[in-house]
Amino acid sequence: MTQAFASEESEELSSEEAAAAASSCSREFRANPHPVYAALRETAPVCPLSPPHGVQTYLITRYDDARAALADPRLSKDMYGAIDAYHRIFGDSSIALDDNMLFSDPPKHTRLRRIVGNTFTPKRVESLRTRVQKITDDLLDQCPKSEPVNLLPEFCFPLPLHVICELLGVPENEREQAQKWSATVAQTGFGPEARKALETAEGNLRDYLVDLIARKHQEPDDGLLSALVAARDEEGALTDHELVSTAWVLLFAGHKSTAYQIGNGVYHLLAQPEQKRLAFKDASATAAAVEEIFRFETSVENSTFRYAKEDLVIRDTLIPKGALVQISITGAHRDPEAFADPDRLDVTRPNVQATHIAFGVGPHYCIGAALARLEMQTALTTLFGRFPDMALAVAPQEARWLTVPFPAFRGLAELPVVLEPS
Repeated sequence: MTQAFASEESEELSSEEAAAAASSCSREFRANPHPVYAALRETAPVCPLSPPHGVQTYLITRYDDARAALADPRLSKDMYGAIDAYHRIFGDSSIALDDNMLFSDPPKHTRLRRIVGNTFTPKRVESLRTRVQKITDDLLDQCPKSEPVNLLPEFCFPLPLHVICELLGVPENEREQAQKWSATVAQTGFGPEARKALETAEGNLRDYLVDLIARKHQEPDDGLLSALVAARDEEGALTDHELVSTAWVLLFAGHKSTAYQIGNGVYHLLAQPEQKRLAFKDASATAAAVEEIFRFETSVENSTFRYAKEDLVIRDTLIPKGALVQISITGAHRDPEAFADPDRLDVTRPNVQATHIAFGVGPHYCIGAALARLEMQTALTTLFGRFPDMALAVAPQEARWLTVPFPAFRGLAELPVVLEPS
C-alpha cells in the first residue's frame, strides 16, 4: 500500500472543505494532501486561500494552468515589488538572503542567471560524477546493515549536502552547522518564537556566507563560489550582497529538495516491488524511473510565491493586483487531464521527462536540474544495487510524512529501512 492508495480511499471533499484544509496547513493535510488537491482540481482549480501568514493567496492545481502560470510574466517573482506581503510572511531579516535569481524578474533575473549559468555549467556538474559516487558509497559503508536505519539523516540528506558544499567550496568541517541553520530557515512557522528562530538562523547564515566569500576573495579555489566571486559579464560582477544571496539559494536549493526526493523515491520503490524491478532493468530504465518519481511524488510541493503585477483572470477566477499566487506542483502532477491514471506510479510511463514540471517551466527553470538528476540516479542505482533485499522497517501505510506548517516540501519525516534483512 502506498500514499497514492490513501487518496483513493479518502472521502470526497467539497470545495469548501478542500479550501479550508489547504488554507489551514493542518497536520492531516500535510500528511496527505492528494485528496485535497484532487477536490480543488475538480471544483476550485484557482482557489482563494486564507493561509496562516495572513496574506491573500490563490492556489493553482490543474496542470495546464500550472504550466502556464509558471512562465507568466504577469506573475512576478520579485518579492520586493510586493514588499508589504513579503514582510508579513518572512520578516525583514530574510531580505539579505533573497536578493537572488530565484526572487527576481528580468532584466535583473536575466543578468544573475547568466552569470551563475556561465559558472554552473554542465561540464562542472559532470565533473562531479566520480565524487557523487564516492560520497554515496562512503555514506552507505557507514550505515548499519542488519538493523533498522533512518535513511534520511544517514544518507538522503548528507549526500546532496556534501555534493553542493563541495561544488561551492564549503569546508567539510563547516557543513553540518550550515545545514542546521538552513533547516531552521526551511521549517520555521509564523509564531513569535518561530520568527525569532528564523531571524537568528538567517543572521548566522548571512554572517557565515559573508565570511566565506571574503575567504574566497583572499584564497580562491576551484569551487563554484570562487568562480562566482571572479565572474562578471558585460554589466560587471556580482555585488557582495548578490554573492551572499546567490550562495545561499544554491546551498539551500541544492540539497533540501534533492534529499527529500531521494527519500520519496526509495519509499515508493520499496512499497511497490514490481515497479522497483522495472526501474533497474538497465540504465535507461532507471533514468526514466527517476523522472516518474519526480512526477509522482515531487519533493517541491508548491512553487515559491509569485504576486500579480496586475489584475488577471485564470480559468474564470479574478486574481487581483498584489495578490500572492502559488502553483501546486503536486496537484498538477496528479491531474488526470495531463497524465493517464495519475495516482499510479508507473516507471515505464512514456515521455514523462518532457511533461512533468518538477523543475519549473520558463525563465525560472531550475538551474540545478542536471545535478539533481545525477544525484537521484546515483543514489537509487547504488542503494538498490548494493542492497537488493532492502526493506522498509515499518508497514508502508505507517510511514510518517512531513507535517511542518509551511508546505514548501513534500517528503518523509523519517525513512526507516533494513538494508540487509536476515
